[in-house]
This record gives sequence, C-alpha cells and structure tokens, in this order.
Amino acid sequence: MRKIVFLLLPGLHLLDLAGPAQVFSTLSGLDRPVELHHVADLPEVPTAQGIGLRAATDWPRPGPDDLVLVPGWRTDGPAPRITPEQAGALAAHHAAGGTVASVCSGAFALALAGLLDGRRCTTHHSLQDELARRYPRARVVPDVLHVSDDRVVTSAGIASGIDLALYLVTRWHGPSVAASVAREMVVYARRNGDESQASAMLRYRSHPVDVVHRVQDTVDARFTETLRLSELAASAGVSERTLTRAFTSATGLTPLRYQQRLRAERAEQLIGAGWTVESAARAAGFQDARMLRRLRTRS
Repeated sequence: MRKIVFLLLPGLHLLDLAGPAQVFSTLSGLDRPVELHHVADLPEVPTAQGIGLRAATDWPRPGPDDLVLVPGWRTDGPAPRITPEQAGALAAHHAAGGTVASVCSGAFALALAGLLDGRRCTTHHSLQDELARRYPRARVVPDVLHVSDDRVVTSAGIASGIDLALYLVTRWHGPSVAASVAREMVVYARRNGDESQASAMLRYRSHPVDVVHRVQDTVDARFTETLRLSELAASAGVSERTLTRAFTSATGLTPLRYQQRLRAERAEQLIGAGWTVESAARAAGFQDARMLRRLRTRS
C-alpha cells in the first residue's frame, strides 16, 4: 500500500494540505488504497487559517513507491522552521528512490533540502523571483501549474495542489483513474501542468473599466455561443466603436479575440483530458478544428 506523507510546517495553508489529501483519500475509496500520514516537529501545528492540526512526530519510514509532500505556508510573516532532521528526511527519501512534492511555498523546503539544485521547479507566481534569488541553482519555471523533474514535483499556489495530486494519480494508475477521482471530487477539469497559473478569465481583468468588465462577464458566461459585437455593445449601453476602443485599450484584445482566447483555453483543457482536437474544438464553440489549430500555432 502506497504511503502519502505530509510534512506539516507551522502556518501552513489548509487548502495546500486538504486539496491533495482529498485527492488521495478519494483514490483510496476507488480500490486504490493509500495510507495518509501527517508528520511535524511538534504534535500541534498552527495553520494560516487559525485552525490547529494534530500530527505525528515520528516518520513512518516511506519506501521508494511512496510520496512525501510539503504543503505551503503563509509567506507574509516569519518563514516556518524546517529542522535539519526534516530536511535530511526529505533528501534521504528522494535518494532512496521516492518521490518528493511541494505545493506553493513548500518549494522552499525542498530547496533547503538541496532537492531543487539543477532541477526544474515552480511555485506561486508571487514567489518565483524570490525562489530563484535565494536558490540560484534551482531552475524556476515561471507561470505553470506544476513541474516534475526526477521525482521532484513542485506546484503553484493553493488550489494547484489538486492538479499536482491528480497528475501523480495519472502517473501511478493512468488517466482513467485520475478522471474518476476528479469526477468524484466534482473538479471541473483536470488541468495540465504547463497551463498558466491564471486563466484567461483572470489575466485580462486587471483594469478599472467597468463597462469592459460587464461585457467580459457576458462573454465569460457565453463564450461557446455566437456573440455579435452589436449585441455586446447594446448590453453595455455603448456604441460598437466605443466598446471596441475601450475593450482593446483595457485588455489589449478585441471582444472577438478575447472570446477566442476563452474558447482555445477550454479546448486545451479538453484535449488534456483525452478529447480529440476536433471534438474539443466543437465543444469549445469553434465550428471545426481549423481555427483552433491556427490559434495553437500562433501561441
């Protein structure tokens, strides 16, 4: 039975722990049993959300088929203390053939243990520069969900721990089992590791133009439909010319290009889940796969 060992450091984020733990406990309920263990330096572990957790202080001796995962912690205060014994346990587990993983700022614990030296890795987008500065031998990959390099798997922030865990389930048991876990968890889509940390619906929202936000709300909800510029302009109470000018100034895209980005992103999610390019293109709103292929070539 595969062991999953969570190393809990003070101030950890609950979702960094709970997301992967839910994936693995769901996996166990699908006749792929695993043992979940939670270890820490002290039996009481405070979290960033104010809830205390209990953990064992003795390691369960994970083997080569087992996983040790370090959830991230709040980064706006003092960094949590990872003891030399804990860093040594991480390094020893990897040296013995095991897999080590982290969510968000947990990558700093892996770096301290020497596991990121010369390896590709990632972390939350707000911490990537700091990780690269403090550990110059780490090959930090920006703006991706998760990275795997020689049994060291690192992921971006918070909810991306679910994507990391589903990736590991795929590696252990295949995509169909991972899809079953995702369905049980009511996860909308299992995202690929090289997807951006911010979806298209978020990347083009950092502007103060209310009328453009209102139109984006409409496009976000109906991007698979045919949306005419005249319809969007009327819904916002402006002329087509005014909308196009404002939308392009705020986002760098026309409303049509924005809609195409949403469609292409959705199609890529479906392709990553095993759909054909043609079926994914149609489900995302394209008439056929030709436009999707052109957009994929441009990117």
